[in-house]
Amino acid sequence: MYLSSRSVPDAELPSADRGKIPPVVFALGTVSLLTDISAEMITAFLPIYLLYTLQLGYVQFGLLDGLYNGATALLRLVGGYVADKMQRPKLVAFVGYATSTMTKLIFPAAGASGFGIGGVLAADRAGKGLRTAPRDALITQATKPERLGRAFGVHRSMDTVGALIGPLVTFWILRDLGNESTPVFMVSFLFGLIGLIVLVTFVREPKKTAPVPGSAPVSLKACVRLLKDRQVRRMTLAAAALGLVTLSDAFVFVVLQKSTGVPFDYLPLMPLGTALVFLSAAVPMGWLADRFGRWQVFYAGHVLLLGVYVVLVTGGGGVVTLVAALLLHGCFYAATDGVLMAYAGPLVPPELRASGLAVVQTGQAVARLISSVLFGVMLTTLTMKSALWLVFGSFLLALAVAAMLLGRKVTS
Repeated sequence: MYLSSRSVPDAELPSADRGKIPPVVFALGTVSLLTDISAEMITAFLPIYLLYTLQLGYVQFGLLDGLYNGATALLRLVGGYVADKMQRPKLVAFVGYATSTMTKLIFPAAGASGFGIGGVLAADRAGKGLRTAPRDALITQATKPERLGRAFGVHRSMDTVGALIGPLVTFWILRDLGNESTPVFMVSFLFGLIGLIVLVTFVREPKKTAPVPGSAPVSLKACVRLLKDRQVRRMTLAAAALGLVTLSDAFVFVVLQKSTGVPFDYLPLMPLGTALVFLSAAVPMGWLADRFGRWQVFYAGHVLLLGVYVVLVTGGGGVVTLVAALLLHGCFYAATDGVLMAYAGPLVPPELRASGLAVVQTGQAVARLISSVLFGVMLTTLTMKSALWLVFGSFLLALAVAAMLLGRKVTS
């Protein structure tokens, strides 16, 4: 296992930097904050736009939602590999951020075409796929291993501030200007553009490093060989198994809206509840992960998600049901988003860090793409309650599989 041989000893860190969160984490957090305002404006708008404005069916919605969340999969591998090969993670991240930003200008041209919307969503998520692994590699490279959980917690907290602001901006635009889509996409573009400026100005490209003696050169074959490591392989499979039964945010919010009877005009505000809890819990969850085990906290987060499904299955309860589900949903994200990367980072060799993180992210992303498509099909062929019960049972099975793959032998 790579953990013991690749941790950076205290002696190699400047005394002023020991025990601190590096400035690059806050700079990247600011970039993510601004970009997430841009992205979450679109995320909040899509259910209304696709289901109510364009009157798409659940299968079409599931396909587009799966595309939106899963189109990042293969390009995460590309982004990680290119960043490692060139030793230019900032440059690769910039290309990804720029690609996503530019799609906001193209989106209005797609009109009501499902094919056009799918193409723009794929390009947007392709940008996310390119940037995610290099960005997380920059955080991992700059942070002391024992503080990775907190560093990712800080980054994800700043990212979540953007997730809070984005739906509010969309809600304000829709309230004052109606359901016209062009203003939403234009404002989204402007926030993404500011994020690009911050990235260029305040995030430095790390210096290229000489190869570690005895290490293999960066190549596609070396990236594939990462899965030969038992710990990395089992971690990836466990994350994918849990991702396969994780409903997308859009479906969670749509089901909540229908089961609680909340007017669909307020659907763009539902992500705020999740984001508020995430914002308050991300750093404490990162601390718990560093203190008690990152995989253990990641696994516990999925147990909390199981609680969300219990709320969805039982239905009713009005505002109480809504608040309970959003509280559990936010805690789930706080315990998982970033914690998995903090767990995976020290387990892969430094020269393949972005690629290694991308391998894990890709397994999870592909699984979630399949999940969205399957749930859309289930909602079309079954009653909503039957579909939710099927997901609930599958989730229990996935938890058992993840426990068998890693279980008590996990260290972090």
